[in-house]
Amino acid sequence: MFIVSAVALSLIGLAFVHSAGSYWGAVHYADSIPFIVKQGIYTAVSIGIALVIMKSPLTSYPKTWTVFYFAMILLLVAVLIPGIGVVRNGSQSWIALGPFSLQPAEFVKVALIGKLACSMDKTGKKKVFHWQHFGLILLPAALIMLQPDLGSAVIMIISAFVILFIAGYPLKFFTFLGVGGIAAFIALIAAAPYRLDRIKSYIDPWNDPLGTGFQGIQSLFAIAPGGLFGHGYGNSRQKYLYLPEPQNDFIFSIIAEETGFIGATFVLLLFVVLLVATFGIAIRTKRRHELLMVAGMGSMIIFQTFLNMGVVSGLLPVTGVTLPFISYGGSSLMTTWLAAGTIMHFASRRSSIG
Repeated sequence: MFIVSAVALSLIGLAFVHSAGSYWGAVHYADSIPFIVKQGIYTAVSIGIALVIMKSPLTSYPKTWTVFYFAMILLLVAVLIPGIGVVRNGSQSWIALGPFSLQPAEFVKVALIGKLACSMDKTGKKKVFHWQHFGLILLPAALIMLQPDLGSAVIMIISAFVILFIAGYPLKFFTFLGVGGIAAFIALIAAAPYRLDRIKSYIDPWNDPLGTGFQGIQSLFAIAPGGLFGHGYGNSRQKYLYLPEPQNDFIFSIIAEETGFIGATFVLLLFVVLLVATFGIAIRTKRRHELLMVAGMGSMIIFQTFLNMGVVSGLLPVTGVTLPFISYGGSSLMTTWLAAGTIMHFASRRSSIG
């Protein structure tokens, strides 16, 4: 169930990256490699890496995750250095590699989940609370916020808190974190006025329809006319320079426009199947850190899905978060398949033990 749903979502992603990005790519990147060619390369490489992770015994070793975690921390530091990090859409989040680019904030989400799960296993069940856990979370979160990239930081922190919750941290601790989180959220908005503008545009996008409310409005203009069956594959209207970069964060809007309520619901159901399969794998794992790791990886994928779909449908304020398996982008796709490969590793390991 897990593998079938993951592969199906990636194939849907290939189809709609081609449809959604065809006109945008022709206008803005006429001299560059087409989106569908790049996404095909990203998909092949990502699934290949996932298969290696699935079969490799190193995936089960805590030292592997320690090395991966600190390597990603170094890349997060490197991306902030002028001349190494590349600024796009107001964030210094990428490292340029010729025609391709690397976004360390994506990979560190998987690295943190793996490292934190192994760290929880090390501290044992009797001593759940440990300051080391918060150091592991806060270090990459702080580096990501310096870029700044609030969306990636929130997804990473929520996934880490799922691990803390399953590991046995008390509920009063999460109540305290909730109050602190609200205060931190207010402070982040005060520190960057553009975030307040996004909140205002979320409440009333028509207050600034050509500015902060533009993306949200254009997304609804894509979803609403789709009806039950949509306009048909390739017949989106909003991809003709109305919805900015429709192959990225707002690709679900194009899916809803071209395939309607039926197609959008089918994609949503695939994610539900993925979630059910993931936690089915998690509860059948043999060791504590395996349970925590699988649950953390699954939570990362599903929470990011919820955040993306919430944004494109107007339920949440606009933030730059991709749709797992589907949105265009090498770093996002590889991160998702890294998590998928880890989940499949523990599923196959359980099968061989059973």
